[in-house]
Amino acid sequence: MSDRPLAAIILAAGQGTRMKSETHKVLHPIAGKPMLHHLLDTVDSIGVERTVVVVGARREQIEASVEDRNVAIAVQEDQLGTGHAVAQAHDALKGFAGDVLILYGDVPMVSAETMQAMTARLNDGTDPRAVVLGFRPDDAGAYGRIIASDQGEIEKMVEYKDADEAERAVNLCNSGLMAARATDLFILLDQIGNDNAAGEYYLPDIVMLSGQASAVIEVDDPAEVAGVNSRAELAAVEGEWQQRRRAQAMAGGVSLIAPETVWFSHDTDISSDVIVEPNVFFGPGVTVASGARIYGHSHIEGASIGANTNVGPFARLRPGAVLEEGSKIGNFVEMKKAVLGKGAKANHLAYLGDAEVGEGANIGAGTITCNYDGYFKYKTKIGKGAFIGSNSALVAPVTIGDGAIVGAGAALTKDVDAGDLALVRAEQTAKKGWADQFNAVSAKKKAGK
Repeated sequence: MSDRPLAAIILAAGQGTRMKSETHKVLHPIAGKPMLHHLLDTVDSIGVERTVVVVGARREQIEASVEDRNVAIAVQEDQLGTGHAVAQAHDALKGFAGDVLILYGDVPMVSAETMQAMTARLNDGTDPRAVVLGFRPDDAGAYGRIIASDQGEIEKMVEYKDADEAERAVNLCNSGLMAARATDLFILLDQIGNDNAAGEYYLPDIVMLSGQASAVIEVDDPAEVAGVNSRAELAAVEGEWQQRRRAQAMAGGVSLIAPETVWFSHDTDISSDVIVEPNVFFGPGVTVASGARIYGHSHIEGASIGANTNVGPFARLRPGAVLEEGSKIGNFVEMKKAVLGKGAKANHLAYLGDAEVGEGANIGAGTITCNYDGYFKYKTKIGKGAFIGSNSALVAPVTIGDGAIVGAGAALTKDVDAGDLALVRAEQTAKKGWADQFNAVSAKKKAGK
């Protein structure tokens, strides 16, 4: 990695019409994070001093998205090609004398290692005018071709439509990503023209200007330079990201029973010796400690799952859910902004919202914490070792003391002291022979007698 100062220009001015969306293309998420921010995070990780995002259509969306980041905005008012777009960053980089990476907001998977390799080639002593990132796809299709020497010196770059048969047989393709020295870049851009069918200024044209040669380096994995121009391509990049993350999790000691059915968020923090069954979805903000088991068909977001816990199957953990060590959430249980204490259990068919459940407590089937009155949220506190009978409604704010028992079917509106039994139900009565009489009369009616 060169020790020269580094800047990045990220092009994000395109219309993105093929996405058919009111949301700017580069703000569509991959693993729960906008693709532009994936790229910005990678840029930040390699110590870039200045980052310029070139915007155009729907610029206000991007400006709002990056307002908390150290990012300059440059505006491309007219869409006059990639060379013209890069030129708009000139003022934002005034006085900068280092190297510049030119990236695309809709090509979010480029790794830090690849970015560093580009700048390293720029500064390896051969002084290329620019470094182009090339790739070799399985199907080169209509990509522009790069004709280069064995030493990686570019002899020609040609668009597919302009290539002859021999050039089309070359499978080294142009990704569009480049590195150049700031002192050269804008001078070179001033030298290119727009004498083409589209009347646009193309960034690759700087490579073929007379004089100093440019170089190409190849990315190891073509998936790094996959662009997103449609919903289908977005899904493909998401799939590639997920595949890498699953492999990373398993390499780190996580057991994925059916890897292809597990979906991670960009920030999922999952420890070794966790078992994840099929069809589990992790939304943003989830941590899972060692020894936990996530049963199938569970949806988890914004939750902290402690060591040796069980979740699911068919559980839903929403933001603020905390499972302490050894606790259990069973099938069709939902938690939101609630803490399940050490060794506590809610094994089936329950809703715990805005609640604190003490160590070793047991929540019976069908129990709900009634936390909302239509205007405000209220808290339920359940003490250590408490037992909540099935089909109970705990109307917050309410506190159940340590070791207390709430009988099945309770609609509890008052606190229960530690060690007490609370029964909230009508007295059971029986009418002798009533059912026999009812059945006999009903049978005659049905028979038409």
